[in-house]
Amino acid sequence: MDDKETKSVIEALLFMSGDPLTLETLKKILDTDVKEVERTVGELIKDYQLMNRGVFVTEVAGGIQMVTNPVCAPWVKKLLATAVPTKLSHQSLEALAIVAYKQPIIKAEVEAIRGVNSDGVTKTLLERRLIKILGRKEVPGRPLMYGTTKEFLQYFGLKDLSELPTLKEFLEVDDTISLPFPDEKTANIEPQDDNTEPLPEDLGPHDDTVRLETQSSPSEEK
Repeated sequence: MDDKETKSVIEALLFMSGDPLTLETLKKILDTDVKEVERTVGELIKDYQLMNRGVFVTEVAGGIQMVTNPVCAPWVKKLLATAVPTKLSHQSLEALAIVAYKQPIIKAEVEAIRGVNSDGVTKTLLERRLIKILGRKEVPGRPLMYGTTKEFLQYFGLKDLSELPTLKEFLEVDDTISLPFPDEKTANIEPQDDNTEPLPEDLGPHDDTVRLETQSSPSEEK
């Protein structure tokens, strides 16, 4: 295939997938080498940027995905508002932020930071597949440890956890903002060197797409 045809095939694959596709996946489908796929994808990303259309091709969550142009966000929001939304409460968002910055983390540690029971929000985040079980901590009781998922990265448009904003950046935007950490040292997004025992994969979430919104849901527990 020539470059034009290859780009068309990649566009079709990204459109039908909905989820990010890795270069390795594209390589297998296109039956070519990774460097060639990487070159073609890079050109495709630039093509969409130059066209400035309603959709872009971009790198997200370790893969390539077709996404909407941020300029179109007001109209996209109107479309989404016509559907029955799936919303997360502020309590769930608070717990999710703690897991994102402190993972791997056990529920008791999340509760110590939040100051309230987190059974309900942990269940909600697992069901929405924004967090997953990483293993068990080798301490008395061997509690489950949690971390974020690929869907978490995908929703927020992040390549990896290193792209999460720091607490310093939050405070530069608004020095009155209330954060669920006493200081920046507690918000270490690098995985801790905890002793964990891996669990079977079926205990964690599957790779289904989820959406995250910031409004409260009356049915959600603390």
